[in-house]
Amino acid sequence: YDFNNSDLDCALQTLRMFLEEQSEIPWPALLYVTGEITYGGRVTDDLDRRCLMSTLRCYYNPSVLSDSYSFTSSKIYISPPEGAYSSYVNYIKSLPSTESPDVFGMHENANLTFQLQESNKILANIASIQPRATNVGGGKSSDQTVSDMAEKILAELPALLHDSDGHSTSTLGPDGQISPLAVVLMQECDRFNKLLNVMKSTLWELQRAIKGLAVMSSELENMFESFLNNQVPDLWAAVSYPSLKPLSSWVLDFQRRMDFMRAWINNGEPKCFWIPGFFFPQGFLTGALQLHARKYQIPIDTLNFGFKVTGIENEEDVFSAPADGIYISGLFLDGARWDHNNQWLAEAFPGEMHFRLPIVHFIPIVNYKPPPSEYQCPLYKTHVRAGVLTTTGASTNFVLNISLRINPQTCPDFWVLQGVSLICQLGN
Repeated sequence: YDFNNSDLDCALQTLRMFLEEQSEIPWPALLYVTGEITYGGRVTDDLDRRCLMSTLRCYYNPSVLSDSYSFTSSKIYISPPEGAYSSYVNYIKSLPSTESPDVFGMHENANLTFQLQESNKILANIASIQPRATNVGGGKSSDQTVSDMAEKILAELPALLHDSDGHSTSTLGPDGQISPLAVVLMQECDRFNKLLNVMKSTLWELQRAIKGLAVMSSELENMFESFLNNQVPDLWAAVSYPSLKPLSSWVLDFQRRMDFMRAWINNGEPKCFWIPGFFFPQGFLTGALQLHARKYQIPIDTLNFGFKVTGIENEEDVFSAPADGIYISGLFLDGARWDHNNQWLAEAFPGEMHFRLPIVHFIPIVNYKPPPSEYQCPLYKTHVRAGVLTTTGASTNFVLNISLRINPQTCPDFWVLQGVSLICQLGN
């Protein structure tokens, strides 16, 4: 966001005005004017504004007037007690030259994540500029390597998704109409079949181009380079779901998604839905709400999901679907872990970057309002927490907020600053 010095000047003038003109400090007014107007006026995303307000509350609160108040858990950054000018200078000089993650309210694992990202960037740059040597020491040439990869992937591609007898895509709901989830299944099959056809045609063309039987276009040449770097080709990514996996892992993930959809077609609606397997999970969740709305004759615009984290770890342990709502699996906590004993969010262990969340029960509730004591955890498709709004108003990455219980000794702002989120798939 384009914050500038004028925003800072305006915030300082507002602070001075409230302090000088009011007998008591109006903390709520200070928070609102500074966070929602002066800075929040530039912020377009609700989650970004929430983060901004959580950060501001660390500094705009009555406790900051106490000499013992600390801005960080390490007690390094404090509000110095009133004293001589030299005492402030000495305190500033005593601060560390590099900031630790707790300055921003984050876990120590954030530093490890940053270092991993920087290392991956360096390795990606090295891989992009290395020469493509041929037949050094009798090894395979680049052409032979890519040709073998293409042949292997092509041979392992599954068949198109097709409900030959209409058993699953024509399932009737409680009102006698085709079930909304059956419509979702048909739409998902169309998306997967489109991707599968693109993969088959481009793999075939790439093999012909390597043999000299077809022209090596710029798109195929980029695909050739992507195979050598173990990256998903742009030709596939353009019609694919969001994913940060390398090519080898991406292919395995694609096959698992196809298996999930094929099992749904052959065996009917699963008792527990693996949400990472969907191209468009927002559409699936809307279909689940529509199914509940038809069942109880409730206006769908009054329905929202409530959430309950179950004690069930594996899909195989789910023996029946819930009476209302759906069971969801395949979610990972990023930046925290789930305390199984107390059934609430807990700080991540050092070096533990992700934690598999147990199966979650999504429960449709009329006029649902999230409990203010719980953390509204954003769910993303990948760990890159950014997306683009589509023409339908849905994000290409953000799915929805899931309400999670937290340790009573903490507050939702603590988890906002920790940067805790849920993701549908890991990047490895």
